[in-house]
Amino acid sequence: MDMIQHQAADDFSRARTKEIFSRIMHFINPDRNKLLSFNDMREILKPSGESYRGIEAVPIRLIVGSEGRYRDFNKYFLPRSEHLRSRWQRVDEARLTDVNLPPIQLYEIGGVYFVRDGNHRVSVAKITGIETVDAEVTSLTTEVKLSAAMSSGMTMDELRAFLINYEKKIFYEKTGFGELTGCDTLDFSMPGRYDVIYNHILVHKYYLNERKAGEIAFAEALTSWYHKVYAPIVEIIDQEKLLGAFNGRTKSDLYVWIVKHWDLLKKKYGIHYSLGAAVSDFSSRYGRDRFSILDLIKSLRRGIFKK
Repeated sequence: MDMIQHQAADDFSRARTKEIFSRIMHFINPDRNKLLSFNDMREILKPSGESYRGIEAVPIRLIVGSEGRYRDFNKYFLPRSEHLRSRWQRVDEARLTDVNLPPIQLYEIGGVYFVRDGNHRVSVAKITGIETVDAEVTSLTTEVKLSAAMSSGMTMDELRAFLINYEKKIFYEKTGFGELTGCDTLDFSMPGRYDVIYNHILVHKYYLNERKAGEIAFAEALTSWYHKVYAPIVEIIDQEKLLGAFNGRTKSDLYVWIVKHWDLLKKKYGIHYSLGAAVSDFSSRYGRDRFSILDLIKSLRRGIFKK
């Protein structure tokens, strides 16, 4: 083995040793040692579009995840298996002999980057102290901005919670929800639900306008929706103790499901099917018998309920 090969072998062994120690350090919470999945991130942030930015010099510290190889490396891009050695060392040997390699391919979303192609290059760069890498960048459009330290230090569940809190902050600021209702517990377990609530208020406003000559204010519609629709449903959720049957969900989650259930029942039995009857039906189906949650999950998968 010549000197270059020996150095590359030593670099990989050093990377593997660091990965093993990292795994030990995170044995209580192994999720904190996982590399972020681009597909999971895309599902959480739900970008509205994408554009090709061309070749850029990207700081290594901003690369926080991978599209397809997130199981092969930990969150520091340290190799998690000995079977990666051969390819990893060839990439390192190219670095050591100043061989020009083509740019890697990255997705940018929220200000951080995920590897499409070139995971071994990023891993070698991390362990050898390289600060930037040439990359073809495709950018995905999202309003949420993430710092590298925040995203790479979080689990996917924590990133999901961050986005939910971000959406809640924007919704409350945009609508004045807290000031108008005095409620700070409009909380969800998944992103994207505040847009659903906003649409519910707009629909409620439409029906209120049908009974009035002039256009009512959004604030008036919001207050009416809260007191006449949302709060009564939440009260019944409390009375029926429904929340205990849905581990990890919130009252606001159940509100969305119940309203969707109501729409389904109105389509089946007619538009005069009452909200109270819909809540009772939902309660009888899913609230008392814990095993009926399986039926709800099947319904969700069939698209009856909006997640």
